[in-house]
Amino acid sequence: MLRTHTCGELRLSDINKEVTLSGWVQKSRDLGGMTFIDLRDRYGITQLAFNDDTDKEMNVRARSVSREFVIQVTGTVIERESKNKNNPTGEIEILVKEFKILNESVTPPFTIEDNTDGGDELRMKYRYLDLRRNEVRKNLELRHRMAIETRNYLDKLNFLEVETPVLIKSTPEGARDFVVPSRMNAGQFYALPQSPQTFKQLLMVGGFDRYYQIVKCFRDEDLRADRQPEFTQIDCEMSFVEQKDILDTFEGLVRHLFKAVKNIDMPFVPHMTYADAMKYYGNDKPDTRFEMKFVEMNSVVAGKNFKVFDEAELVVAICAKGAAEYTRKQLDELTEWAKRPQIGATGLVYARHNADGTIKSSVDKFYNEEDLKAWSVACGSQPGDLILVLAGAEEKTRKAMSELRLEMGARLGLRDKTKFSALWVIDFPLLEWNDGDPNLLASLAGRWHAKHHPFTSPNPEDFELLKTNPGAVRANAYDLVINGVEIGGGSIRIHNKELQAQMFDLLGFTKEEAQKQFGFLMNAFEFGAPPHGGLAFGFDRLCSLFGGSDSIRDFIAFPKNNSGRDVMIDSPSEISDEQLKELNILSTIIK
Repeated sequence: MLRTHTCGELRLSDINKEVTLSGWVQKSRDLGGMTFIDLRDRYGITQLAFNDDTDKEMNVRARSVSREFVIQVTGTVIERESKNKNNPTGEIEILVKEFKILNESVTPPFTIEDNTDGGDELRMKYRYLDLRRNEVRKNLELRHRMAIETRNYLDKLNFLEVETPVLIKSTPEGARDFVVPSRMNAGQFYALPQSPQTFKQLLMVGGFDRYYQIVKCFRDEDLRADRQPEFTQIDCEMSFVEQKDILDTFEGLVRHLFKAVKNIDMPFVPHMTYADAMKYYGNDKPDTRFEMKFVEMNSVVAGKNFKVFDEAELVVAICAKGAAEYTRKQLDELTEWAKRPQIGATGLVYARHNADGTIKSSVDKFYNEEDLKAWSVACGSQPGDLILVLAGAEEKTRKAMSELRLEMGARLGLRDKTKFSALWVIDFPLLEWNDGDPNLLASLAGRWHAKHHPFTSPNPEDFELLKTNPGAVRANAYDLVINGVEIGGGSIRIHNKELQAQMFDLLGFTKEEAQKQFGFLMNAFEFGAPPHGGLAFGFDRLCSLFGGSDSIRDFIAFPKNNSGRDVMIDSPSEISDEQLKELNILSTIIK
């Protein structure tokens, strides 16, 4: 070993010990007869002291090192005269007796400090340098701890970790696949798994009644802060269970992680139906750290000759507590914010509930004091509150109000990242009509699409509706939402061959297509498939939530940028004509 101790462990109790340390030069200070170097490794920083009185030649050599040189020193632990209480090793230093440069470094493109001067793209290009920063290291240490605690919890419940294949079969459901050409099978392709879904179901058929895997998955979809082309799931499945068993087990996992990693006791997680989530929050992953629920106002505002409201399919309001003091300038700015294309509102109506009890609105021309009191009653406003109202087509207006609610929550300081509010969203629609979702294959347009996936069981109460009203069928599915982020989701699966065939038929598969794509699963169901269900947590999202970040990239060692590129290794990249020919692709391109 090139060290006896790390740079983060020595204390006053180690005084007079002779030690050897190795690491990177954080910075150095030349004081003439004395040179001080801060030596850094993964564990911390220790100050080194070089003294002319000890070895003048070595002190001169110490002055020649620059930031990020890799060095090894041997010396004696002594007490520092000028102590640094902000550093765990700040009461000691090493009086160096031997000094060796293990490797030199050019000047790094950005400073390797907590508050660096490097932008995102620069730091991603030199990610191996960014990994040396405390902030990034702590994020990956948190990720490691989360993985360890997940395994500990599931192991105690007799879950078995099983690896499933990475080179699998492409299927026409869900997001776009990444495909891999097969050299040995000309003109044929593997797909990288969007999830291990069918394999974990086959494990249940095989009698492995409790499975989990912390697994890489791949989706070729549009990117954003909480998406990457490759991501990690905590993937789980259980046999002989009902929905409640799944929710209890994995609520327990999340509760365990909060306690073990953040020392937070998470309370009971409430359940909310999909219908209520859409009605009161406008989306299926509501942020319940604050109230500000939607209030439908059509009946309250109708009949006053205000065409915007009278002709609207939906008029909906929220009550922003304590925001009545917003100035006209602030309200105009908020209106322009709501009218941006990505929000989609056509305008914004507001009513101030003033401290003196009066209510004034931006549409006083149409609504008198008594009318506005009815608004107040409907919204539950108090003096000092601000009522915000949007109107228009129902789906578009709910979406816009959802965004406005989140924006107001942020502006009023209600989206505190140190507070956590979780809920289970249940009773999702089993099916959605696909009019051409850009994240789905074009061939899926104009047909029913599985909201979760085609192996999700319908709610037993809705089986008969599969034949008469498929759009009304509820799925036996569930999502865990924390602070407005979908952390994970799953479902009770179909384990009956006839029901699975009926589901494929609804999704527009012919019997031949269903057999070609999923015949292996249908055949397995003929050999005694047990009732089973499961879920998958987005591990990257869970880590970013625990770390207080909006981006999962901060918790991935080597992430891609927003264009899906790894700018460090310059990937994806072209491959040679020789490789294309060997993979039987070049001839296809030429044709």
